[in-house]
Amino acid sequence: MTPSRLPAPLRRTLSLARKETFQIIRDPSSILIAFVLPLILLLLFGFGISLDANSIRIGIVAQDARADARSLVQAFEGSGYFETVTAFDQAALEPGLVSGDLRGLVIIPADFTERLRRRDPAPIEVLTDGSQPNTAQFVANYAQGVYGVWQARRIADAALPAPAAITPQPRFWFNAELTSRYNLVPGSTAVVMTIIGTLLTALVIAREWERGTMEAVLATPVSRVELLLSKIVPYFLLGMSSLVLCALAAVFVFNVPFRGSVFALAAVAAAFLVPALGQGLLISAATKNQFVAAQLALFTGFLPATLLSGFIFEISAMPLPIRTVTTVIPARYFVTSLQTLFLAGDVWSVLWPAILKMLAVGAFFLALTWLATPKRIA
Repeated sequence: MTPSRLPAPLRRTLSLARKETFQIIRDPSSILIAFVLPLILLLLFGFGISLDANSIRIGIVAQDARADARSLVQAFEGSGYFETVTAFDQAALEPGLVSGDLRGLVIIPADFTERLRRRDPAPIEVLTDGSQPNTAQFVANYAQGVYGVWQARRIADAALPAPAAITPQPRFWFNAELTSRYNLVPGSTAVVMTIIGTLLTALVIAREWERGTMEAVLATPVSRVELLLSKIVPYFLLGMSSLVLCALAAVFVFNVPFRGSVFALAAVAAAFLVPALGQGLLISAATKNQFVAAQLALFTGFLPATLLSGFIFEISAMPLPIRTVTTVIPARYFVTSLQTLFLAGDVWSVLWPAILKMLAVGAFFLALTWLATPKRIA
């Protein structure tokens, strides 16, 4: 069917969508936000931010200088988790802990070797800097792990009876090495697409209101549905193009495993773009001002997608009122879906509820946008 034979509403929608596409291509800021900014954010989140604790600087107070104590000191020095500073007096290292130069102290007591020879419990003391709770927890856990491995090796070498009847053997599914990048990079894709769907859409359409081109469109016979579709389709395709870029970078640049299917990834991304685009259109229709639209898009789109989606901070650790707020944030379900697809695969029991919830929020935003968009110029 030739374009001239298409129904009039469809012809008008296609014409407006074509105009919007040309406007995106001619606007350098749209290209920067859609393709350059995602790469910058992925590089920052992939290489610049890490939740893995490596090379933590600690002090070792070796009050016992005998062979077993020296062997334990060497175990800490060679662990790969710590950068160590060794002293024989605790007072020499305490100023470093207070100043933040050291994140913890491992104290090997003077009777350490004697306790081992008597086969008594031989504990060590770990002091950590509680001003940084996460790092303090890492220091305590890693120190316990190093000590446990050293003790097990010593028992095996000396053919001594094991001190405990139960030996835990932890297993980590989906991310055996506990690499934080495997969570951060898929999650950052949600932040990138929030910027494209919400911020870019709000800015560009608000610019049309400021320049008066939107009034010119409203003076034509175009309906509100045709107008909204013509705005959604080009930015939807732009968002899906950005998704392809992010997925390729995640797999080939950051070596994040992708265990799901392309179909599931496209379905989840398409469902997320519905509320993201709807929110951007609603902001632009309500404000008609670029500066105000940008502020609202950042406050209601970018910040919740970064802070309240589970991308960086665990939702289960948030207070109940904040957890309640996260239930209406589409990025929460998108982040969970992306992490599931990349690390676990097509787990549809997780993906389907997330898709339906994102579509429900999107329908709500689009309904409000339809109501906020005038039929004709006033």
